[in-house]
Amino acid sequence: MARPLRFAAAVEALSLLVLLLNLATVHIDAVASLTGPIHGCAYLFVIIAAFRLPGLTRAGRLRSLVPGIGGLLVLRAGST
Repeated sequence: MARPLRFAAAVEALSLLVLLLNLATVHIDAVASLTGPIHGCAYLFVIIAAFRLPGLTRAGRLRSLVPGIGGLLVLRAGST
């Protein structure tokens, strides 16, 4: 389960970066329309994957709820 979590965490963080860059620069509606749902799905997948990950503490699971970087925080908590 850690491998899908890694992938979803990367998609979550990358899609947030794309959304923020788009907002700060050209603000193309098509980019936001495409990237927004991808980011939302990755965010939900990270939460589900974190709660299903065996051996992760409650604090580690709660870190998955942080929007945008929750997946990275969970991976960091699980690696220590």
